[in-house]
Amino acid sequence: MTNKDQAALEDKLHRMASEYIQVHLANEGDPLSYTKDRERLAKIIWNMLQREGEIIPQKTEEEIVQAVVNRMVGLGPIEPYLNDSQVTEIMVNSPDVIFVEKEGELEPVQATFRDEQHILNVIDRIVAPLGRRVDESTPFVDARLPDGSRVNAIIPPLALRSPALTIRRFSADPFTLLRLVELDSINKQMAHFIQVCIRARLNILISGGTGSGKTSTLNSLARCIPEGERLVTIEDTAELQLAASNLVSLETRPPNIEGTGEVNIRTLVRNALRMRPDRIIVGEVRGPEAFDMLQAMNTGHPGSLTTVHANSPADAVRRLESMVLMAGLDLPQPAIREQVASSLDLIVQQERLPGGKRKVVSIAEVLSSQEESWDNLRIKTEEIFAFQREGLDDRGKTQGQFHATGYEPLCLEVIKRSGFSVQDELED
Repeated sequence: MTNKDQAALEDKLHRMASEYIQVHLANEGDPLSYTKDRERLAKIIWNMLQREGEIIPQKTEEEIVQAVVNRMVGLGPIEPYLNDSQVTEIMVNSPDVIFVEKEGELEPVQATFRDEQHILNVIDRIVAPLGRRVDESTPFVDARLPDGSRVNAIIPPLALRSPALTIRRFSADPFTLLRLVELDSINKQMAHFIQVCIRARLNILISGGTGSGKTSTLNSLARCIPEGERLVTIEDTAELQLAASNLVSLETRPPNIEGTGEVNIRTLVRNALRMRPDRIIVGEVRGPEAFDMLQAMNTGHPGSLTTVHANSPADAVRRLESMVLMAGLDLPQPAIREQVASSLDLIVQQERLPGGKRKVVSIAEVLSSQEESWDNLRIKTEEIFAFQREGLDDRGKTQGQFHATGYEPLCLEVIKRSGFSVQDELED
């Protein structure tokens, strides 16, 4: 059987199964009974395939049945990769160009969509339950799957060749500091230090580029927060997996079809301040909400966490300064720097290295430095821990080791006053 014949048979079975279900839905009165049960649906399609009477190898029959099931209740040809624990990212560039990421490496796969409309159908299946849409008026969308995986879709006219779909999968097991140590993303000494800083309620910013692992690190740090504290998380697309009992999770809302009703990060941060949180966790700051986040850190919500896109701790500080200016406040530059320096305690720099490994390459303390006058106030960062690179191995993966720089951070005094010690054992 050729690929073309197989695709035609899948189309036929899809139509037949859909018609069969529609008839039985009217009789049974349960519109979701078949689509909820993949095994029941597969049995229906298998029986239909047998009645077709075509001689098909058993392995091919199983592939056809699963392909039709995935069309009807899954995400079509990419469904098998969503069930593969080794796959961390799925990238659909066009109907016949699909890549996945495994162990930090990108590789093409043989799966294909029928056409561009097939990709659009899958995108609609993802975003419709979330009350979001993607069309010519809103040709891109951020969403999530039920398992928390992050989804981005963009369609023509913005995507010139084809609708593009990107899915960043998250592990079923939430990230913890111990797991990051096992993955060699951080060493045990650094994990001890960060855990103590979290418990001593230091404000921490996680910085890094796209795909560097910021969200996973944020999740692992947030899980170090002692039970009993009230947490409010704020995200564009809910991704954090926290086990706290006193937790409120907030998510932004895009504008509706009339262009109204948008609720952005800044609005949610301001609202969170009225919810009596002990700590506020913002998935990412990228605009004027940076000012409100810094205000929260500096006025009664110590121990808060957030992330930012930047390539180094120094770049992260400069980005925060720029974002505060976007808030439209007429503040002099020294006042903004003083706000940043007094609000932030540590910057954790994350990076995706050549070869695909994601590592915490720096943990730095944020300090202010005043030279001669207040107008010359500067922010400096002092590295406490760093990852020293030592080249690439024969597989192209970055080699190196973590080390303490020898700098003694000023925050050790805050940690001591809080009743903690950097010598404490790392706990799960």
